[in-house]
Amino acid sequence: MANFRIDRISEEVRTAVDNAIRSMNDPRVSGTYSVTRADVTRDLRYAKIYVSVLEEDKAKDLLKALKSAAGYLRRELGRQVDLRYTPELLFELDRNIAYGAHISELLHQIVPEHKENEDS
Repeated sequence: MANFRIDRISEEVRTAVDNAIRSMNDPRVSGTYSVTRADVTRDLRYAKIYVSVLEEDKAKDLLKALKSAAGYLRRELGRQVDLRYTPELLFELDRNIAYGAHISELLHQIVPEHKENEDS
């Protein structure tokens, strides 16, 4: 039963952090990015925020900007979400979308080869 509660809190934290990041006026946070998920620990002390970046060359700067603004983002999270403890934010780069695109590309390369083998 507690798992559902943590999942709901994680989704609330994800939404609140995404809104707080969009309100930042840091030039390093420009570009195409999205907060894909948040994992909050059971004791609500830490939240690992996964961020996906479309342009790989801007990913390092974005993570650096988010880590330096973690205090501000935590304060905004505390204002938006009513929790006993406001979790400390840890930012990670989410590479699942890039990995999925890579797998899709590999599959598209294999399919024409497979059709050529069937035709012969």
